[in-house]
Amino acid sequence: MTTATQAARLSPRDVVRVGAAGLHTRPLRVVLSALGIAIGIAAMVCVVGIASSSAASLDRRLAALGTNLLKVAPGQSLFGDASHLPTESVAMIGGLDRVTSVTATAKLTTAHVYPNDRTPPAETGSLSVLAARTDLLGTVGGRVAGGTWLNAATDRYPAVVLGSTAARRLGAGTATVDTQVWLAGRWYTVVGVLDPVPLAPELDYAALIGWPTAMSDLRFDGYPTTIYTRTRDDAVVDVQGILARAANPEHPNEVSVSRPSDALVARQAADATLTGLLLGLGAVALLVGGVGVANTMVISVLERRPEIGLRRALGATRGQIRMQFLSESLLLSVLGGLGGVVLATAVITGYATYQDWPVVVPAWATVGGVLATLVIGAGAGVYPAWRAARLSPTDALSTT
Repeated sequence: MTTATQAARLSPRDVVRVGAAGLHTRPLRVVLSALGIAIGIAAMVCVVGIASSSAASLDRRLAALGTNLLKVAPGQSLFGDASHLPTESVAMIGGLDRVTSVTATAKLTTAHVYPNDRTPPAETGSLSVLAARTDLLGTVGGRVAGGTWLNAATDRYPAVVLGSTAARRLGAGTATVDTQVWLAGRWYTVVGVLDPVPLAPELDYAALIGWPTAMSDLRFDGYPTTIYTRTRDDAVVDVQGILARAANPEHPNEVSVSRPSDALVARQAADATLTGLLLGLGAVALLVGGVGVANTMVISVLERRPEIGLRRALGATRGQIRMQFLSESLLLSVLGGLGGVVLATAVITGYATYQDWPVVVPAWATVGGVLATLVIGAGAGVYPAWRAARLSPTDALSTT
C-alpha cells in the first residue's frame, strides 16, 4: 500500500521569505531594476505634490488678497472707437449697497518717466504714468516697500511713488526714497516704492502721482481709466453684473468688467495642463521600470533553472514555483515604489520650501504610487513565473 505525498503548503510569510531570498542573491541587479520603478513613481508623485503645493500657495495668496476685487475699464463703442468712463463713475459705483470700497487710476498717455533729463525720449522702459487716488493701496491690497504712499500732504506736489518694476528700471531701488526722476519735463521726488501687487500687476510698471497734481500740472481731464472695486464676499457675482451700468448708465456696453483673481486661477489651470503632460511622462518612466523588472525576472529564471529543478524534485508544486517568482517581482517593484515615494517627498519638500509654498504631499498620490508598483510588479512577474513553473525537474536539472 502506497501513500501519496503532498507538498507542504507555503504560508504568506514563507512566500515573502522565499521571494526575498531570491532577491538577496543579486543585490546590484535588484537595485538597478528597483531604480527604474523608483524614478517613475518619484516623477509621478513629484508632479502631483508640486502641483498641489502650488495650488495651496495660490489658495493662501487669494485668501490674503481676497477674490472680491473687481476691475472696471473703458471698452469700445459700437463703431470700434475708444470710449472713456464718466468722471462721476467712481462716485456712482461707490453708491452701490454691497460695494465696500472703490478707487481709481488714470493713465496719462502724454507723460513719461525717465531716470534723468538726459535719457532719450524713446527710451521709456515700457513704464506708464498714472494719476492715483490716495485710497488706492487699501482697495487693491498693495503695500509700500519703502517710504510712504501718497497722502494729502504730497498728492498736490511733484511727488511720485514707483511700482516695484518701475523702481528697478529707473534705478531707484526697491526701498530708496528721496531720489528724483524726470517726469513730464520736470523733476519729481520719489516718496515711496511699492511691493509687487498681484491683483493689479499694472501698478508694478507705473509711476504714480497724485490726482490733483495730474489735473493741475499735466492737464489731466479727470476721466478714470481703471476703477478698482471691493465688494462683499457673498455679492461678487451680483455686483459684477451691474457694475457696467453703474459706471456708465448711458453706454454700459462700452464698459469692461473683470475679476483679477480669475487671472490667477486661469494660470493655475494652465499649470494643470502641464501637470497632465508631466504625469504622462512619469507613467512612461514607470512603464519602462516595469519592463526592467520583467527583464530581470526572465533572466533570473534562466539563471536559476537548476534551483527550480531541485525544488521541483523535492516536491515543490508548479503553483509554489509561480508564487515564488511572482513574490520576487512584487517585492522588487514595491521596493522601488517605496524608494520613489521617499525620493519624491524629499524633492517636494525641498522645492516647496525654496518657493516658500506650503508643503503638500497628497496621501492618495503616495498610496496610489505604491499600488501602481504592485500592479506593475504583478504584470511584470506573470510571464517569468509561468515560464519557471513550466520547467520539468529533469529538464531543469539537466542544465547543471
